[in-house]
Amino acid sequence: MLRYLTAGESHGPAISAILEGLPAGLPVAAEDIDRDLKRRQGGYGRGRRMQIETDTIEIRGGVRHGRTMGGPVSLVVQNRDWQNWTDVMAIEEADGPVRRRVTRPRPGHADLAGGLKYDRRDLRDILERASARETTMRVAVGAIARSLLGAFGIRVLSHVVRIGQVDADVSGLSNDEIIERAEASPVRCADEDAAQKMIAEIDRAKSLKDTIGGVFEVKVLNAPPGLGSHVQWDRKLDGRLAQAVMSIQAVKGVEIGLGFGVTRVLGSEVHDEIFYEDGRFYRETNRAGGVEGGMTEGEEIVVRGALKPIATLMRTIMSVDIETKEAFDSAKERSDVCTVPAAGVIGEAVVAFVVADAMQEKFGGDSLEEMQRNYQGYMDQVARY
Repeated sequence: MLRYLTAGESHGPAISAILEGLPAGLPVAAEDIDRDLKRRQGGYGRGRRMQIETDTIEIRGGVRHGRTMGGPVSLVVQNRDWQNWTDVMAIEEADGPVRRRVTRPRPGHADLAGGLKYDRRDLRDILERASARETTMRVAVGAIARSLLGAFGIRVLSHVVRIGQVDADVSGLSNDEIIERAEASPVRCADEDAAQKMIAEIDRAKSLKDTIGGVFEVKVLNAPPGLGSHVQWDRKLDGRLAQAVMSIQAVKGVEIGLGFGVTRVLGSEVHDEIFYEDGRFYRETNRAGGVEGGMTEGEEIVVRGALKPIATLMRTIMSVDIETKEAFDSAKERSDVCTVPAAGVIGEAVVAFVVADAMQEKFGGDSLEEMQRNYQGYMDQVARY
């Protein structure tokens, strides 16, 4: 199995990850990871932090001459903003009063719940780790997972399908067209008319000193049938995908395929009919989003995440000081207006990791070559079915 851990704080010296379980011989290039890190930092509506940080990866272990060696891969990204926070976030015990303490929890954030759970009276101890800055390392890990999937011809893409009240229409577009248009769009939307309206929605929210959310869609192309399993709850691929996407900061809903739309129509309009031609099973529709019974069935995997407006606002809403118990306007830490375009890139990363983990689970192998042999043997079996 693949697994990873991340470490570090938003304004600490660095953030890091250790990724374990990769087969030996997998190509890993820092420039490929940096490309996705840059995509995560883009998008219309981002705040000043993205002007401070220019994230680049440092591969500290597990890779030699451009390929994995079979051991854990160690990844680090330095926080440039650390130079402005060296005393506030110092590792050593403070000599005097700690500056920039936070005692006013922000509604919608982890501040109060985390303070209660960990018994911290300075909520900076919570918000620094709960920050979406942590997703930098998830994107780095996802970039390596994408490399593993690419060795089997599997692609992962994302695009924005809603911001505020504006919905995109990509019907009739090929996946290549969606990728090309989304990557060229400041809001990562493949529908150019909708993109302009989304920008107007973001500008309106900014003028109100408010924030705005939306929906991103992730697609996985060319995944083989049979990833995941129906036999235990924690092996079901749709459950694993939903957990991964829901774990992204500010995501409050996940759909696979039609998602909640299945409640509006009859069963005959939900289930994808099965056909057989030229030695393969196929479906003419993909309402299931590529997953049936907790397993891939050969069609595109389609997952959507609903992102709430982020909890930190330029305007203030009411909160209570944890020390005085008096009402106060909530504290402000940063000023992103919309993070939906970036969330799509993060969504790609976490979905890529889940699918890569399922590939390693299914085909095993201590080396990439062994894993590819196992994969080819299985695909030959599927072709004979």
